[in-house]
Amino acid sequence: SGSHRRPRASDGAPGTSPIVPPRAEILAVGTLDRDLRPVFDHYVRLLRPWLTLGTREVREVALRGRAPAEVLREEGRRLLAAWPPSTTSTVALTVDGTARDSQGFAAALERWLERGGVTFVIGGSPGLAAGVVARAGGRLSLSPLTMPHQLVRVVLAEQLFRGLSIRRGHPYHH
Repeated sequence: SGSHRRPRASDGAPGTSPIVPPRAEILAVGTLDRDLRPVFDHYVRLLRPWLTLGTREVREVALRGRAPAEVLREEGRRLLAAWPPSTTSTVALTVDGTARDSQGFAAALERWLERGGVTFVIGGSPGLAAGVVARAGGRLSLSPLTMPHQLVRVVLAEQLFRGLSIRRGHPYHH
């Protein structure tokens, strides 16, 4: 998977270094499992010179004793209440979203960041409510496989690092 050398703000075009890195955010249902936290935090640290990655979480609704449609509705309501300002691109992560290879994701990420930032929305166990997907400006699929929503955060953080590595000529992606 390439070099894990920590990038520097000066990586990329000679003589350029961002004064303030662009911002991306993850809006997600639930808190990240403690076993996955170190891996997620690793990528957040690697991203720091190039991107500020924030996370906003809404409380997960327990499936026990509830119909999945009820859980989906309530988690959707919570996500919509925490929706980002309209100054950022908003992308819902769904299994049926647009699939991109690493180069395509890198290019899309660059466009989103140039437009003022991006928020990625990740649902809970039952996925994302139709109203949440409809409100997002785009849909992205990280894989045609169904993944645990906890793992999606880690995969997304790695792909953000990979995408910015590609755009800046960093050796991580080759």
